[in-house]
Amino acid sequence: MAGYVSGAGGASAGPRVVAIANQKGGVGKTTTAINLGTALAAVGERVLVLDLDSQGNASTGLGIDQESRFKTSFDILTGAASILDTVLKTAVPNLFVVPANSDLVGIDTALAGDPQTRPFKLRDAVTALVGQQRNRPADTHFSYVLIDCPPSLNVLTLNAMTAAHAVLVPVQCEFFALEGISQLKDSIEQIRASLNPRLEIQGVVLTMHDQRVSLSREVAANVRAFFGPKVYETVIPRNTRVAEAPSHGKPLLLYDYDCAGSQAYIRLATEIIEREKRFKAA
Repeated sequence: MAGYVSGAGGASAGPRVVAIANQKGGVGKTTTAINLGTALAAVGERVLVLDLDSQGNASTGLGIDQESRFKTSFDILTGAASILDTVLKTAVPNLFVVPANSDLVGIDTALAGDPQTRPFKLRDAVTALVGQQRNRPADTHFSYVLIDCPPSLNVLTLNAMTAAHAVLVPVQCEFFALEGISQLKDSIEQIRASLNPRLEIQGVVLTMHDQRVSLSREVAANVRAFFGPKVYETVIPRNTRVAEAPSHGKPLLLYDYDCAGSQAYIRLATEIIEREKRFKAA
């Protein structure tokens, strides 16, 4: 937790940086980034979603059209812009986004000439953000940065984990849920050992859960057995409104506040904040 102080109502030594990662696609990373960010903003945090996926789905889901993405996370990683240079407002008060687009497909080529510092580009940008925040009013400080990672363990995910305090792992309640989780856990340990000793698994969130289906219940039990108390009590249900919201360019909480998915993300945000309070008090 070093360097992190919640921004709700006070000065911040720096935001809590969380990489939302799982190399398996379709598990709800982007949906979690968008809706967890919205829920945290709704309870008083000032949140930045940093889109680090070349598909730019988090940007689209937060209502940012392609024509508005003048500066993106690609510019941050290549040193052409700072985080604050790229931040855009969303329709949600206290929720902001650094957009992404297909430029990120070329990031390996763009950083090929600088192999020694390549994993640290985003970390350096976050460090610069912390310095900039010290010179700005406290009510403009970000208390959370949520990084939406691509569905692979590439240079983008490496940058995210090197910059982050913690990793949040969404796991879909389906047959192959645990496939690759051991690899992800090993990758986190390798990054801890070589690049970012502070990195921890923030928690594991079960997504697309259907209590009526025995397979969902079995997978949830297996994930809890594998990760133990790292798994949040809150489970994100399979819900058609969750799937519909991105096509409207809205977070779920704006699209349908009362649906089961929205309420689950509010509970998840509350659980994350409470868990961090207990961690800091220990």
